[in-house]
Amino acid sequence: MSAELISILVLVVVFVIATTRSINMGALAFAAAFGVGTLVADMKTDDIFKGFPGSLFVVLVGVTFLFAIARANGTTDWLVHRAIRLVGGRIALMPWVMFAITGVLTAIGAVSPAAVAIVAPIAMGFAAKYKISPLLMGVMVVHGAQAGGFSPISIYGTIVNEIVDKEGLPGNEIVLFLASLVVNLLIAVAVFVVCGGMKLARQPLDAPALVRTGGGGTGPDDGEPAEERVTLTAPRIATLLGLVALVVAALGFDLDVGLAAITVAVLLSVVWPETSKQAITQITWPTVLLICGILTYVAVLQSMGTIKWAGDSVAGVGAPLLAALLICYIGAIVSAFASSVGIMGALIPLAVPFLLQGEVSAVGLIAALAVSATVVDVSPFSTNGALVLAGAQDVDRDKFFKQLMVYGGIMVAAAPPLVWLALVVPGIW
Repeated sequence: MSAELISILVLVVVFVIATTRSINMGALAFAAAFGVGTLVADMKTDDIFKGFPGSLFVVLVGVTFLFAIARANGTTDWLVHRAIRLVGGRIALMPWVMFAITGVLTAIGAVSPAAVAIVAPIAMGFAAKYKISPLLMGVMVVHGAQAGGFSPISIYGTIVNEIVDKEGLPGNEIVLFLASLVVNLLIAVAVFVVCGGMKLARQPLDAPALVRTGGGGTGPDDGEPAEERVTLTAPRIATLLGLVALVVAALGFDLDVGLAAITVAVLLSVVWPETSKQAITQITWPTVLLICGILTYVAVLQSMGTIKWAGDSVAGVGAPLLAALLICYIGAIVSAFASSVGIMGALIPLAVPFLLQGEVSAVGLIAALAVSATVVDVSPFSTNGALVLAGAQDVDRDKFFKQLMVYGGIMVAAAPPLVWLALVVPGIW
């Protein structure tokens, strides 16, 4: 049995044990990375540690710490209250507001995880306050980010178009952008209907409830008069300025959103240490362990060539249309656990030989691959899905994790053939 096949079977075993024995999948993945890396791939420990997603670790910790402070001092409640007034109290519009905000952020140049990191905690806080399905709200945020993710001036769009140009393939920036926008919008509509979005239109807005509950019952503002819960205090003003600084740092200066978030959180902690003590306990450490463990194992798979091995096997299929479908599937499966742009950067070059033959539309396949590799990013193992999971409030995290995993699985199974049928098979692009 080849080393590549062994590594894939071990990953399957990790999933089975984690789901049947209720063991943190991240811990199992760390053990698998050590075992497969040293015994099968003959990797040194330092090489295994290189796969640890240090930047994502900082993002998860920094963002959840900062928004835990914002929740404790009542800032998120103030933001939600203002958002409600903005939409005239129509709760059903809030998921679409979050969809639009993240879409605009990524379309004008924000990296998708940065946009989700900024919007998801606020969106998930609103969902908790008004009993909106956390799956609905989280999915709307992520698909909103992907809807704008391939605009000609976006990070994803620029990277993919540069890869296409480098490989000498025909490309179409508008088709790429519209394909992602339309698919994510249609998915959002379907999820909105299936997850009870239509019922929200009939749900009465209990604005005083927001005022009465304040910072989730955990913040220093408990016991304040109701009218003061939605007023700006010094900690809330400072937190809002910190959030603005985070947006400017991430979008305007391309600084790491995790380091920026933890810096803002530390500055707030220095001034208001009591709030910080409460917030530090709300960092979702089990989620951090889960995501970092899985991604470390995926890095081992990449290092030992398992991903390339799978891609080469598919590229060798004789039927171009079938090969195109399989490439879309690989993009979706791997991207659910790893970098979407990274997998596109690996698979587009693999598809070059039969794309140059002209039997498959290069524009259509590249758009299909881009969509397949990004609509799955609501998976809890991807950065965006992990941020949604970490930002969820007042939920059973194990249950919510499984919901995200099932939804991600549905996207992995359904998205590739659908976009393949729409974008590749017609051959008109």
